[in-house]
Amino acid sequence: MARHKSNAPPKVTRQPRKQQQSSGAERSALYARREAAKVLHTVLRGDAERRAVASIKSLVFSPSVRNKRGTFALVCETLKYLDVIKDVLGIANVLNSKWKRQEPLVYIICYDILFGKETPSIGDAEKFLVRRKDALLSGLATLLVRKRVKSVEELLDHSQLNGHIKQRYVRVNTLKMDVDSAVKELEKLYKVQKDETVPDLLVMPPGSDLHAHPLVMNGRIFLQGKGSSMVAAALQPEAGWEVIDACSAPGNKTVHLASLMKGQGKIIACELNEERVKRLEQTIKLSGATSSSYIVGSFMLWLWNHYRSSGPSPSFSFSRSQLILLYNTNYDSIRLHKLAVFQKKALAHALSFPQVERVVYSTCSIHQIENEDVVSSVLPLASSLGFKLATPFPQWQRRGLTVFAGSEHLLRMDPVEDKEGFFIALFTKTNNLDNPKASELPEGECRRRRKRFYPFLWPKVFFRAWNGRLHGSRR
Repeated sequence: MARHKSNAPPKVTRQPRKQQQSSGAERSALYARREAAKVLHTVLRGDAERRAVASIKSLVFSPSVRNKRGTFALVCETLKYLDVIKDVLGIANVLNSKWKRQEPLVYIICYDILFGKETPSIGDAEKFLVRRKDALLSGLATLLVRKRVKSVEELLDHSQLNGHIKQRYVRVNTLKMDVDSAVKELEKLYKVQKDETVPDLLVMPPGSDLHAHPLVMNGRIFLQGKGSSMVAAALQPEAGWEVIDACSAPGNKTVHLASLMKGQGKIIACELNEERVKRLEQTIKLSGATSSSYIVGSFMLWLWNHYRSSGPSPSFSFSRSQLILLYNTNYDSIRLHKLAVFQKKALAHALSFPQVERVVYSTCSIHQIENEDVVSSVLPLASSLGFKLATPFPQWQRRGLTVFAGSEHLLRMDPVEDKEGFFIALFTKTNNLDNPKASELPEGECRRRRKRFYPFLWPKVFFRAWNGRLHGSRR
């Protein structure tokens, strides 16, 4: 029986639309895992070297990270389970030399395999680990038996008791909510304590997940670390001040200043990067500080034009771009020296303005060259201008390295003891000959001099320089 060949074209089987969308979602998840691995690598490297790095949120909001929300959640969750993941990998012993060199990516993928909602299906590293899923699950079961616990949650509690996971800090946005009301609401989910150092800061157990909490989503509370919250509080701004924040994105410190100023006064928020400006705008809008915050571009150009046209400006803070830290994490001695030279110039510049009465210099570095050495180098100038070192947060025990007289006034946070590294120096002007008390001034003159100028310096991650208030009429 003869068979006739058909001239009809072969059938093309189209993938269902849902399957095509799923493939797109998988590719998006693949990119998110790679982006999260880069951020995690930076964080873990800083921990290994006992060096402070930018906050996870700052790293994630780098312009190079596309899926910011997904990357942020993935990094936070992987860090939450990191001790468990490391123990499971040690028991399962499934990694070869190739994948041991890519540990941050392995940790991210293992989180998805062991604790995530969906098992990854594309990517070489993903396929390698998925083929060993049974060994990983067996390792997790063995770990539960060894630790004599019945669940992963108990494993996390065990890690927290051993101090491997830092506490969750939450700052209350007092523009929208008082501290006691926030405590009452958050206590429905977790144990809450008031921080002993920063009045509007709350302390919660490690692993407290508030990213989707209504108070976070509507801007009544902000997830902000203790060191970051101490910077604005060290300035002690008052209602009616005018402040310039020169590298303000993503904006947590900007809106903290607005909160401490009770929404009264003016904050000039400077940011050059367009992507980060968008994030800054979102933060300001979320906080409710829109009436007191104004966004401009280049801080240096704005400041120069403002001074040239109108004389002394309102109070301000100066910052070098965060991108330096985000893209250059290899802090060799040459780079540290260059940073320190810049920081000395910026601090000296801040101290030199005639109307400045207070300067807060802060970094998230633990290196002496960027901290004590910078402060020591400007002390002769500061003294000649009538400044002395004051003591921010006197109750804080960890002070500066004893490398010069007066270093006991400096404040340090240790990345091991305090789970993050910070440095704060506070300069105050003691020469008040040109600034008589309000009671000694005529009524009109008193009103004109009500705003004085206090700089606020932050050189490392968000290198801040001057926040303050100054003599002059309110704008």
